[in-house]
Amino acid sequence: MPQTDSARFTLDPAFTVGDVNPRLFGSFVEHLGRCVYTGIHEPGHPAADEAGLRTDVLALIRELGVTVIRYPGGNFVSGHKWEDGVGPVEERPRRLDLAWRSTETNRFGLSEYIDFVRKVDGEPMMALNLGTRGVAEALELQEYANHPSGTALADLRIGHGDKDPHGIGLWCLGNEMDGPWQTGHKTAEEYGRLAAETARAMRQIDPDVELVACGSSNQSMPTFATWEATVLHETYDLVDHISLHAYYEERDGDRDSFLASAVDMESFIENVVATCDHIGARLKSKKKINLSFDEWNVWYQTHYHNAEPPNWEEAPRLLEDSYSVTDAVVVGSLLIALLRHADRVTVACLAQLVNVIAPIMTEPGGPAWRQTTFYPFAQASAHGRGRVLRVEVDGPTYETPVYGEVPLLHATAVLDES
Repeated sequence: MPQTDSARFTLDPAFTVGDVNPRLFGSFVEHLGRCVYTGIHEPGHPAADEAGLRTDVLALIRELGVTVIRYPGGNFVSGHKWEDGVGPVEERPRRLDLAWRSTETNRFGLSEYIDFVRKVDGEPMMALNLGTRGVAEALELQEYANHPSGTALADLRIGHGDKDPHGIGLWCLGNEMDGPWQTGHKTAEEYGRLAAETARAMRQIDPDVELVACGSSNQSMPTFATWEATVLHETYDLVDHISLHAYYEERDGDRDSFLASAVDMESFIENVVATCDHIGARLKSKKKINLSFDEWNVWYQTHYHNAEPPNWEEAPRLLEDSYSVTDAVVVGSLLIALLRHADRVTVACLAQLVNVIAPIMTEPGGPAWRQTTFYPFAQASAHGRGRVLRVEVDGPTYETPVYGEVPLLHATAVLDES
């Protein structure tokens, strides 16, 4: 289609996609680089509160409009012992973090995370270690976090100063278990059985728990779709969501393809939906599996892979990308893609929240500030609430080296009662 200077959107309140789940505007805090330490948590900073949380960062997170916050990983979780992050801070052990070749002090753990989430008016989303651990440890964490009292682990939490249960309702059954880089990487069959047994056991404690099974780490994985089908065959009646992860960057100066990154995101979503529904049909189930797009962002991974790996430092500067206006446009387009699929994408987490490929940056002992990508997210979270309408776009297209011919304009519309 030749370039023109006009376009037309067609929409009608009668033609809807679905209601926006507020969890679509989630984010992600991992023990990676400076996301936690000198990011959200810096005792001794002039703006730190009594818990060591930076109040300047908390204010920016509230302005950003983040809802659910996934924690503690990410690759980090697959080697993490949750017990290391509870109890008196001075007694917590220092550990090697194999995922990011760092030393983890565990000064920030479960109780600190729950306090942080409450202070930013968020909802917790806890990831479980199914890499080096399994069913028993997941149940122990669930009991410690959520059982009121009267058992060894619930009373241990109370003894640690948290009288009330943490009330974690949303749990990830591991992280990127299809990836060979993951500590405890598994085949789809191995992971599917472990996820199913973990889910079944967790529902014995709480039948209403919400669970996210690991999908493919990205659409280009050689096992993509086969992985989802195998895992869901084992877990379909036991889980509520399956995860998707995707990161985008400009490669070799190809800005046109980079600006069209949402074409890939929408394809990824639609392919996973088709796979979920295929398994549901095979199992003759009326249930629909929803999607948790719990890692997405612009990330210049080539910079990371070309850098020297850390040498077991505490909170090294890792993945601290500086974002341009072009990057912000792509983030806005990715948000549009998520909204356009609000009928099935019911959780999404911008990865990550502070310092690590993040909309918010800080300096130790110094200021906190917004990156360009902060603004489209904050605007979408503020205004993208209500019911998503179908939008038909009649407008110009352009040619891209990666995705071929794509629309020049990417659009969604959300209608609220006012």
